[in-house]
Amino acid sequence: MLGFFVMGFCDIVGVGSDYVQRSFGWSDSMTGFVPSMVFIWFLFLAIPFGNLMNKIGRKNTVVISMVVTIVGMLLPLVIYDSTTCVIAFALLGIGNTILQVSLNPLVSNVITDGRLLTSSLTAGQVVKALSSLLGPEFVILAVSQWGEDKWYLCFPMLGAITLITAVWLVATPIEREKSSGATLDLGATFSLLKDNTILLLFLGILFVVGLDVSVNFISSKLMADRFEWTAEQQKWAPQTYFLCRTIGALLGSYLLSRVAGVKYFRWNIAACVGAVLVLMFVSHAMTDLVCIGAIGFLASSVFSIIYSEALQAQPTKANEISGLMITAISGGAIVTPVLGFAIENGGMTGGVGVILLCALYLAFCAFRLK
Repeated sequence: MLGFFVMGFCDIVGVGSDYVQRSFGWSDSMTGFVPSMVFIWFLFLAIPFGNLMNKIGRKNTVVISMVVTIVGMLLPLVIYDSTTCVIAFALLGIGNTILQVSLNPLVSNVITDGRLLTSSLTAGQVVKALSSLLGPEFVILAVSQWGEDKWYLCFPMLGAITLITAVWLVATPIEREKSSGATLDLGATFSLLKDNTILLLFLGILFVVGLDVSVNFISSKLMADRFEWTAEQQKWAPQTYFLCRTIGALLGSYLLSRVAGVKYFRWNIAACVGAVLVLMFVSHAMTDLVCIGAIGFLASSVFSIIYSEALQAQPTKANEISGLMITAISGGAIVTPVLGFAIENGGMTGGVGVILLCALYLAFCAFRLK
């Protein structure tokens, strides 16, 4: 469960990008590449590290992910400039990619009962969401103690938690799984995109992650730009988003056992498009904050629905499809540079317009699915 807490550290990029921009005087377009440094690695590393996990074991792969994360979190202490800051975020992303690939399977080594495994994985996602909620607090703590120009001192705090987790995991005896010897071929995996349904769902994962990262990225900036919120106030925007997303995921896990996934997808994404439209055109602090929370709540179960539909589309190729869908998480790296460019040229309304395009594709995906 503490491993899932570490998994949530990547969401600090939303608040962190604000301070990076102010520290180095970056443009909105340049700042838009900061989340890319965290999420682009899913495209290149998910399948290779899945194969490595088959060789060295799940526990060892999780430990490697935490070592990479620790190095990234300590790097700004050695030297703090724009280059090392970008490298730190990149190492955070690489570590998170490896962790996403290996941690869920490792839980199944510890808990073998199917029912308990499902509830444990759900609990893990809740812990991850709590980590996302607390992320801005680490930044605010560093700023309040050492000043805004020392915001990056939140990194060693996250590194210390990761180190404790890694040492605890190494000291915990976990029986190693039997390797299947299976290897995921990159070319064969991407050839699945020739299937129109798989392509539709792959892009769905890409755009739902893009929507998630974009709202996290823009929420604090939007409230500061429209209503001149202070740094202390700005943290409430991403925290409202993550809190509502957590509540939506918990409610969704209950309702999806009683309602067809595609039908639930359609209801929620239609309402989500409405919330994005209100956020785009209505400039009222409480209304905008409610819309940010509504987007998190309504889109919270979309990833799991699309992922499940993809696995059911070709059950005999579940491993390949799983690897393919994990690489689509790189959507967070693809959408945010576009978002930064849109903010620079069209203001916050232009930025929200990018989020609207993501939501509209998801609506197309929902109503296209049988």
